[in-house]
Amino acid sequence: MVRKNIEKEKEIKKEAARLKRIFKELDANKKSASEGLIQEAAFMRATLTQLKEDINLNGTIDEMEQGGYSIMRESPAVKTYNTMIQRYTTVMKELLSLFPKEVPELKDDGFDAFVRER
Repeated sequence: MVRKNIEKEKEIKKEAARLKRIFKELDANKKSASEGLIQEAAFMRATLTQLKEDINLNGTIDEMEQGGYSIMRESPAVKTYNTMIQRYTTVMKELLSLFPKEVPELKDDGFDAFVRER
């Protein structure tokens, strides 16, 4: 278990570094605001990877003993994955919203120049 946590910490650091490179061009205020979101996103991505491995290994359905019988239910890993992927998407949208909105460059089709010449 300790080894798995060390691997996860490495993945978190790697993902945080990747995200920091992506968001390095933000102005100082936005960069400061992004730091917490980057750490959370990195943690969630590493956790999602672990959950995905668990789901691939153990499947999406879990058999749970209930006294003298058992029931089939959604795997706890699937439930956690589904919740976390929604939160991860929200955090990433929040991070991406920190980038300045690009104003589309209007191409000159010559019409305005034509009208001015008349």
